[in-house]
This record gives sequence, C-alpha cells and structure tokens, in this order.
Amino acid sequence: MSILQTLILLSFLLSASHAAVQDFCVADLSAPEGPAGYSCKKVSAVTVNDFVFSGLGVAGNTSNLIKAVATPAFVTQFPGLNGLGISLVRLDMAPGGVIPLHTHPGGSEVILVLEGSICAGFISSSANTVYLKTLNKGDSMIFPQGLLHFQLNAGKVPALAFVSFSSPSPGLQILDFALFANNFPSELVEATTFLDDAQVKKLKGILGGTG
Repeated sequence: MSILQTLILLSFLLSASHAAVQDFCVADLSAPEGPAGYSCKKVSAVTVNDFVFSGLGVAGNTSNLIKAVATPAFVTQFPGLNGLGISLVRLDMAPGGVIPLHTHPGGSEVILVLEGSICAGFISSSANTVYLKTLNKGDSMIFPQGLLHFQLNAGKVPALAFVSFSSPSPGLQILDFALFANNFPSELVEATTFLDDAQVKKLKGILGGTG
C-alpha cells in the first residue's frame, strides 16, 4: 500500500470515528439503568436544565447519627452527567462528624476541603496499609476506586468539602451499615468479625438492625 493510500485510509477512519461520537447522552430517567448507565433522552427533549444543577449551594442538615451529610449530584439528580464519567458531592460535617469506613465500587474519589479541617484516609487492599492525613482548607486527597476510606471532622468548627467521582453513579457501601443495619444474623456477624454478642447487639440497636 502506498503512502498516499495509507493517508487516505487513515483520514477515512478518523472522519468515520468522529462522525460516530455523540455530543452528550442526557439520561432518560424514565428508563431502567443498565450496566453502562441510562439510555439517552431524545435530543429534541433535552433542555439546558439537564446540564445545570443548583443543589450544591445549600448546606445539608447534619442533625443525624453521624453528624454529617453528603448532598449528591449524581446522574439521578443531574441527568447531563450520564456517560461522562464524572459526578459531584457536597460534604457538610458538624464538629464530631464522620463518614464511616465505606467504599465506592463504581469510581475513584477526590476530595477538596473548603472550610475547616478533615482527617481522611484509605486502606490498601494488598497490604492493608493505612494512608492517613489531616486535610486543611485548600487540601485535596485521592481515594482509589473500591478501597475502604473515611472522613472525620478534625476540628471544633463545621467543615465543608466538595468531592468529585470518576463515575456518574459511583455507588456506596458503608461498612458499619452493611454489618449492623440489616438482618444479617448476629451469630454470623460475631463469627466473621470477632465481636462478642453484647457488642453486636449494641451496634444493631444503634443502627436499627435485626437478627
């Protein structure tokens, strides 16, 4: 094949690839979510409001058990994120507030502290190494996808952070709630965590679990 023929072929392939790219795929929330996300809303039904979300400007209510609240801008709140591999969360933490050990199976996370100070860390899966740091205003930290991690208000004043994810639907599983806030039988919790009966019953009582 001559150089000219090769250039023509490459030009054709590149133009064909470009033509197949969509500008966006706004989520059709009336349809079920699949492994690849939501199907696309008809372009004729898309409006500018699909690309705008105003819910992160208001502080969340931290009057709860963990004294913290995460306000999400995931695809279900912000349909324009569908297929783009990004999402946001506002994190408000009262003094003593904590986001307990948890994972996001669907995406990695970056946190940016805007007010106060937050002690944050994650645990590696290979050697159970703990990576721990107190973050102050302007500091950022990465939490790799699927790893156990936490955030704790390290100061005496409210803390505010914004979190970005590498997925429009990163998922969430909080370890304490997975163990104690459901009907996981107490004897199995005890056998798999080395906690005794009194400890398990106390934690299930706090978190509303049964069994």
